[in-house]
Amino acid sequence: MVNIAILGFGTVGSGVAEVIQENAVSITHNAAQEIGVKTIVDIRGFPDSPFAPKIIRDFSVVERDPDIQIVVETIGGKTVAYDYTKRALEAGKSVVTSNKELVASCGHELLEIARRKNVNYLFEASVGGGIPIIRPITQCLTANELDEIYGILNGTTNYILTRMITDAAPFSEILKDAQRLGYAEADPTADVEGYDAARKICILADLCFGKSVDPDRLWVEGISGVTLEDVEYARRLGYKIKLLGRAYRLQDGRIAAYVAPHLISKTSLLSNVDGVMNGIVVHGNALGECMFYGAGAGKRPTASAVVADVIDAVKHLKTRKYLGWEESQPGYVADIHEIPFRWYLRTGSGLETIGRAFGDVRLISYPGEYPGAGPGEYAFATPWMTGRELAEKTAGMEIRSKFRIL
Repeated sequence: MVNIAILGFGTVGSGVAEVIQENAVSITHNAAQEIGVKTIVDIRGFPDSPFAPKIIRDFSVVERDPDIQIVVETIGGKTVAYDYTKRALEAGKSVVTSNKELVASCGHELLEIARRKNVNYLFEASVGGGIPIIRPITQCLTANELDEIYGILNGTTNYILTRMITDAAPFSEILKDAQRLGYAEADPTADVEGYDAARKICILADLCFGKSVDPDRLWVEGISGVTLEDVEYARRLGYKIKLLGRAYRLQDGRIAAYVAPHLISKTSLLSNVDGVMNGIVVHGNALGECMFYGAGAGKRPTASAVVADVIDAVKHLKTRKYLGWEESQPGYVADIHEIPFRWYLRTGSGLETIGRAFGDVRLISYPGEYPGAGPGEYAFATPWMTGRELAEKTAGMEIRSKFRIL
């Protein structure tokens, strides 16, 4: 019997306990030994839960218990979760987590402690929820030189953008629906402004390219500025608007990494990833391109990924799995304004101003053509140019929307 402790008995933590109990036979078979939840740490009591007798408040009980070999951290955040994770690793216990914020910000340090203590720090559920992505990157795709990873990494924003397309309803209205349905938090900032996706793409970039990317230094744009006019004009171009986290190698050895709304072609693999689903595309020099698709969040999908890591940790109780990355040097992540893109622009400036700045461009819209479009509004796609070049060309123009085209 391998005993585990669960830290935090919220949505994911309770899901982990339930999955281990319900799937005990198959889990025992896959792990080659029985796994049991011995202790749950939470400041709440949950008296109506069948797991109530296992719930305690004092983490130090877990820390000192030699019978607990694996700790599952589902608290979230970087404060208490960081303290408990560090103490568990220092106590010689492997830790499994779904905490993307902690992994993105402190993963290098925690993985170094795990290496020193010859234990494991595993975090499959921190990026894609139920989508297996970290294990494929670190095991199945290791014969490849990975040069790009990008995708739809947040189900809340994908749900909102999908509904804006299908229902022609504005962002604010769909956001309220998402909150009512439980897809968005009461404070949706982390989702709709792109911070959740930023933490995830940092973890993926760390693993793919071998050096740390600080989420606090990443260029991040959200979807709160996307309008129905933008959705319609993208459709006319043969595109959909999606929020993407993206990281790729540059020829000089640096990487580009950022989060932003993009116009993506309807022929793209990601264009049909709709609703709350996530999709992640990986490109390798031997494999080419492949996509991982599935539920990126939710109690049961995330719990399934956590329990898979628990099984992996059980299999490696005496032999540590290699998982980690190096610290990066200043300048490793390129200034996003140096990177060329094609751009979609929606502007209130007139044709003469557009012509002086960009020459002959294909206009997507004309004044008054689309309901809600302001007088004198035009939309068009630019040639390839950097963000700095775009800023110079649009100086003095009334820019209403500006998105990258993938």
